[in-house]
Order: sequence, then C-alpha cells, then structure tokens
Amino acid sequence: MRNKWVSGITGVLIALLIGALIMLVQGFNPIAVYSALFDYSLFGLYPLATTAKNAVPLVLTGLSASIAFASGPVNLGQPGQFLIGALFATIGGLYIHLPAILEVPILVLLAMLGGALWSGVAALLRMAFNMSEFIVTLMLNMIADFFTAWAIAGPFMDKTAFSAMTPQIDPAAWLPDIGGFSTTILFMLVALAISWFVFNRWKAGYEWRLSGQNSLFARLGGCNIDKNYVAVMLFTGALAGLAGGLLVMAGPHRFLKGLGANYAWDGVMVAIVANNGLIATLLYGFFFSAIQTGALGMELITDVPNEISQVLQAVMVLVIVASREAMNVILDRREAKRRAKERAA
Repeated sequence: MRNKWVSGITGVLIALLIGALIMLVQGFNPIAVYSALFDYSLFGLYPLATTAKNAVPLVLTGLSASIAFASGPVNLGQPGQFLIGALFATIGGLYIHLPAILEVPILVLLAMLGGALWSGVAALLRMAFNMSEFIVTLMLNMIADFFTAWAIAGPFMDKTAFSAMTPQIDPAAWLPDIGGFSTTILFMLVALAISWFVFNRWKAGYEWRLSGQNSLFARLGGCNIDKNYVAVMLFTGALAGLAGGLLVMAGPHRFLKGLGANYAWDGVMVAIVANNGLIATLLYGFFFSAIQTGALGMELITDVPNEISQVLQAVMVLVIVASREAMNVILDRREAKRRAKERAA
C-alpha cells in the first residue's frame, strides 16, 4: 500500500516537472502558471467548491470504471450510461412533482436505473450471445449519444428554446449548495462509501475481486462467475448513471446538447491512473478536476493557452502509468534488502 502512494506521488511530481519543462520551452514561466492554476482551483472557498463540484462526475464515472476493470468486465460504456442516467433523471423531473424530500431520492434512483439498464443491455448480449462487452459498450455509447440528441430535439424539447434542450426540471429536484459547496459532493461520498464497503467488506465484492484476478480460480472455488458479471455491470452502470443525474439536478437543471462533455472518458482515465483503487480514484479525480477548473484562470492570468492543461493531464497519465511498475519493482527491492539486513542483524 505504501509503495502505491509513493509511486503515485512520485509520478505526479515527475509529470509536473515535465510540464514545467514544456512551458519553459514555449517561453512561459512555470511557477507563475502553476500558481495561477492552483489559485483558481484550490485556494479560496469558491475555487475549492467549484473544483469539488466538478470532481463529482469524474469520481463517480471513475469508480464505475475502477470496479469494472478490477472485477473483470471491460465496461467502457460510462459515456452512454452517464447520458441515459441524465435523461432518466430529467424526464422524472419533468413529470414528477413531489416535495423535495421525496423527489430528490426518486430522481437519484431513476438516474441509477437508467445507467444500470444501459449497462444491462451489454450484459444481456454477453450472456445470450457471448458478445464482448468491450465492443458492445463502446457501440452503446454512440447509440446513447444519438438517442438522447433525438429525445431533447423531439418529444422532450423545450418549445421556447432556440436550440435542442429540455425544459427545466421541477425546482423541488434542484440540489442546493450548503456553505458554498454543492450537495452532489455528499451523494458522491455516500456512493464511494457504499462502493468501498461492497468491494472490500462484502462477500460479493470479494468474489468480484477474485474473478478479476483469476476467473478460472474463482470458478473452481465456487464463485458464480455469470451472476457476478451481471451484478458488476449493473452496479457500475448505476454509478455512471448517477453521475449524469446529479449533473442535471445540480445545474443546468435540464438536459442540454453536449451535457456529457468528456466527463465519462476523463473518469475512465482517472480509473486507469488510480490503478482501479477506489480511494485513489477519489484523490486523482479531485486532482484532475483541480487542473481542469484552474485552466481558465491560468489562461486569464498568464496568457498560457487552455490546451496546456490537457497536455499536462496527458503527461501525467503517461508518466504515472508508465512508471508505476518500475517504481514498484524498485521499492519492493529496497524493502526486501531492508528486511534481509534486519534478519541478518
């Protein structure tokens, strides 16, 4: 565990150093750039609150990918599950009118149901026709994109709008801010806690992890591989759908064209960098959110183009992933030498 944290922190520092060298070559002052980047994302109540709110979809879709990858299924359908979850929450918010204490949980459940149903399609095709979820989930992303675009430009379109979007959902379903921080953060933390408990303390989570490490051993040990596969697909789809629903409920309170942006793919990237660790997904999700949030302030203050933040993210992914195994080998050897010396003494 300690080795993972050391290699992760080392990878981030090396990536920041490489990013600084890139800036120097381009004629920018890296100290000023990093100062502006983090001033507008971490230092101050509003920047910190914005970063935390922007981290919610990254963390939830990252958890979806992390749990799927660690359990065996290659679920790359987070973008589609995100959109379907957002659409389900939006439709619920348009036609359900209840007090907030009832409407908010209903829309949250609808968002999770939408994501789970969309991932369930891939699970059904795998179980019925042995179709790879890797391909199916990728194709379902495109279908979800076109389907939601048709829905908000057709049956659910706001007739008073000049572009494709739905009307605003019932105000009772709007998620408020508390102390300047979005309440979506609370939903994210609850989802993280449940995911951690299921994955690390529940029998089902143990079987999921065992299946991800060695499916043959898990099958011989009595695990129901097919049942666990379906459960993982539904669970991870629900997490991605929750991310989409919370985004709608926190604002803009309607389904807009381009709502998904790159949240889900960035979440997959976070899962890869976190090496499928759930707590690491939370931390890396927040860190990447800080880079994305502070990019605008960085551009305003230092005239550095916003694209440098994307370059910085790409460098971090490459460095952290590429150096992880090498760092682990070095640290394991050092630990082995230390123990050998202690035994000899």
